Amino acid sequence: MSAPPESINLGNTQKDSPPQLGEIPHPSEMRIPTLSSTNGNTSMEDAKNAVYGSELVTSISNTSRDTLQKSDLRDIDAQSAFNTVANHPVTQNVKDTIGSGLVGDVGASNERPVAESVKDQHAKTTSEFSNLANARTTPDTKTATGQPLTHYHSFFYNLLSWENPRATAISFLATVLFIFGARYLPALRWSFKILWMTLGIAASAEIAGKLVLNQGLASSFRPRKYYTIPRETLESSLEDVEQLINFFVIEFQRVLFAENVLATIAAFAAALISHGLIKLLPFWGLSLIAVSVIYLAPLIYISNKELIDHHIANASNIANAQAKQVQDLAGHHTARLTETVKAQTSTYSAKAQEYMGTAKDRTSAAVGNAKQQVSSTSNNPFKSGSDAPPSYSSSDFPHAPKQDPITGVASHQEQYEKSQFGGQAQAAL
Repeated sequence: MSAPPESINLGNTQKDSPPQLGEIPHPSEMRIPTLSSTNGNTSMEDAKNAVYGSELVTSISNTSRDTLQKSDLRDIDAQSAFNTVANHPVTQNVKDTIGSGLVGDVGASNERPVAESVKDQHAKTTSEFSNLANARTTPDTKTATGQPLTHYHSFFYNLLSWENPRATAISFLATVLFIFGARYLPALRWSFKILWMTLGIAASAEIAGKLVLNQGLASSFRPRKYYTIPRETLESSLEDVEQLINFFVIEFQRVLFAENVLATIAAFAAALISHGLIKLLPFWGLSLIAVSVIYLAPLIYISNKELIDHHIANASNIANAQAKQVQDLAGHHTARLTETVKAQTSTYSAKAQEYMGTAKDRTSAAVGNAKQQVSSTSNNPFKSGSDAPPSYSSSDFPHAPKQDPITGVASHQEQYEKSQFGGQAQAAL
């Protein structure tokens, strides 16, 4: 409203005659903004009727004429008329309604102010966080070894399944901001800086107070009893920490010992990809990728569940068909190999039995011949001829010594020769 409308005629601006007002144009020609409501809101309709009604125009016209007639100023500016319009209660109501803004839910026909929408969203977010906190209950499902799971299994399942989208989205953004903050913000240095500044201010205030007021300022703020953490709070916190640690320990063992083969395969793929990316990316970059995958992968699956399940079912059918074909082929070759082994085994068994039978017959014949010879020898042990035992005389044996051995003689030959039988017979060697 920096320029006056063309419809207001101030008349002659001479010093002898006061300015004259022309006809006030129709409200539609003044292009005053209006508000419409799709749900029949009475306040909005009243504002529109008040703006477009003739009462406002008449009031503005009368107020402007009275002001100009009572004014002693001849060089009146047309801006006063617009100030009057701007300061009118109906105009202020319209301006306040426009300034508050109008928002509406997607697909909704009614419109609400921004403050009401913000309040509604805040209530929904608070409710979702309450639902997420109440989800920490021990599930009925147990491990393959029969052990119960922790309440963090239900908590993380509820968090990552996007059952409470506002709470999950806020936790995801908070985690991402924490990663960037740990990477780019010197939090540790700031912590030490805040610490030395706080301690320095406390020490300075104490010394200055004792010098000036004979009473330390820092000690004057000392509480009557120092704050301590209650035992119940510590026990509950330690219990939550224990449950959280056991959650990761149990899940690692379930993945390691293949309680769910798909989970083990997914963990293997993640570890393999991470091993390759750690050579190219810093730790914070790898952490950012891991957090994004953990949060966004379930969301993508939930948003495209039917399509993904369809492709997974097709891939599973193809894999099962290929596995069945390979199994049938392996069974066919195994059957043929079994038949071949059986045939070869029977052939070699027959040959072995044949060889064993021949050897047994030969052994039986040799044993029979030996038995016959033994029986014939036992019936007539001494036969005349070459098999008869030889005959011996006393001259064939040496004489027995009848004196003590002679000392100084080492060999048996000398002993025999020097004996009383020496020279009668040859000494036995």
